[in-house]
Amino acid sequence: MEKSSYEEASKELAQIINQLESGQLSLDEALKLFERGKELILVCNNCLNQAKGKLTEIKETLDKLEEV
Repeated sequence: MEKSSYEEASKELAQIINQLESGQLSLDEALKLFERGKELILVCNNCLNQAKGKLTEIKETLDKLEEV
C-alpha cells in the first residue's frame, strides 16, 4: 500500500463507494474495489490517529504553559 494523504485517500474512497453503489460492476471488479477501499480506510484511520496524537501533544504543551 503506497503512502497517501488523508485527503487523497478519502477522495478515492468516496469514488469507490459511488462505483460500488452504482451496481454496474462485475463481481470481480467489485471485490477488487472493496479490497482497495479497506486499504484506504486504514490509510485514513492512520492519518487521523497521527493527527490526534499531535493535537494531544499540543494540548499538553499548552496546559503546561498555563501552569507557569
